[in-house]
Amino acid sequence: MLYYLFEYLDQQFDLPGAGLWRFITFRAGAAVILSLLISMVFGGRIVNFLRKLQIGESIRDLGLEGQLQKKGTPTMGGIIIIMAILIPCLLMADLQNIYILLMLLATTWMGIIGFVDDFIKVFKKNKEGLSGKFKVMGQIGLGLIVAITMLYHEDIVVRMPGEEAEQAEYEVIKSVEEADGSEWAYVKTTLTNLPFLKNNNLDYRQLLWFLGDNADKWVWIIFIPIVIFIVTAVSNAANLTDGLDGLATGVSAIIGVTLGIFAYVSGNAIAAKYLNIMFLPGTSELVIFSACFLGACIGFLWYNAYPAQVFMGDTGSLTLGGIIAALAIVLRKELLIPVLCGIFLIENLSVVMQVSYFKYTKRKYGEGRRIFLMSPLHHHFQKKGIPEAKIVTRFWIVGILLAVVTVLTLKIR
Repeated sequence: MLYYLFEYLDQQFDLPGAGLWRFITFRAGAAVILSLLISMVFGGRIVNFLRKLQIGESIRDLGLEGQLQKKGTPTMGGIIIIMAILIPCLLMADLQNIYILLMLLATTWMGIIGFVDDFIKVFKKNKEGLSGKFKVMGQIGLGLIVAITMLYHEDIVVRMPGEEAEQAEYEVIKSVEEADGSEWAYVKTTLTNLPFLKNNNLDYRQLLWFLGDNADKWVWIIFIPIVIFIVTAVSNAANLTDGLDGLATGVSAIIGVTLGIFAYVSGNAIAAKYLNIMFLPGTSELVIFSACFLGACIGFLWYNAYPAQVFMGDTGSLTLGGIIAALAIVLRKELLIPVLCGIFLIENLSVVMQVSYFKYTKRKYGEGRRIFLMSPLHHHFQKKGIPEAKIVTRFWIVGILLAVVTVLTLKIR
């Protein structure tokens, strides 16, 4: 909203300084600051309000050091994160941009699912929360919306040389001719980034090569399930990672910065050409959203860092995961998720491995055996006696390393 206000003031009254609001970098910086202030100023009031309502986390004794001391700590703090994302984004971003609208929807959608889950746990005293099938249905719903929008919205296009578009037989939305005489086409395509390979691109319709010319028509059969799987997997993995003070929040902030970098270079014609990556018109606006996401996560750490004054609950963890998944998909970087979200991945795998091995050994030997002392993985290190704050810091360091590797894929081919 402020974006439109200052644009109007600049055009009508030539207000000094109003032109700054046209720059992505300025608005991104302002978004981070505003998001941080909202988290830190209003976050304290929300924490006190939740404490007055006695909305405390129900702690089950798992035999972990310091665990029972957290009993009574307010939960549902994810409300702070959601508020600190939505408000600055509504003020700073271009609300006519389809990518921004899609991310605002993803944030609200997953926030509602997580809130209902926490509400049932806290107020209905049902430790199971929202039924798993309804939670998955919500995740599938978001995946469907993201996938269908990517496939059919006319503003979601890739810019490429006209000859290349013609050879690939892509649907051309519009064509433009540059001053130097080069022709560019804005095309609808299911191209995505394929890391570590020289060509660097993968078209999902290539996976349906056996359909020949009908691959374009039926590509949704494979694209939609992949998007649904990614949204569901990442949101659940973020939920599993939320087990130590500041862990999921810090890791998500690192991922958000990385995706913000990808949004900037993918939405900038000069940077995209230099790096030889896909130019995605309009995605530069997602730098604003990523800035809001970063500010919200860091601001929430003010209260969530060890020892936590508030837990994010499913309201926050499911929302963080859903945002990361949707952002990676619209930036066509979903195949980088196993690297970028490596912490989420290993936490998720540790649970799958533990449960599967326990069931297998119980059938074979009559008693269940375990690979880890406890899963998810962060609890395994707690059982080994490593202090919680040290585990979280080390996971952050690994997350930073993975983020650097992910950014390096822009040049490692």
